[in-house]
Amino acid sequence: MIKLRLKRYGKKREVSYRIVAMHSTSRRDGRPLEELGFYNPRTDETRLNVPAIVKRLKEGAQPTDTVRSILQKANVFEQVNA
Repeated sequence: MIKLRLKRYGKKREVSYRIVAMHSTSRRDGRPLEELGFYNPRTDETRLNVPAIVKRLKEGAQPTDTVRSILQKANVFEQVNA
């Protein structure tokens, strides 16, 4: 199964995350199928590739709980249902 989840990068105590599509059995920082966005929890900045995320969700990818909340804030699920 393909999951939309966070991939950690950055220095110690200065973490940032990339939102990626990966196989559910892959390790957290492994090679992603596709990078779909960026999330910085320190500044609460997000940059999303919305058309690619919508495409992955329509193909059956399952977001993790954290990614689901980020996507709900950006109203991505409204575009999937439309």
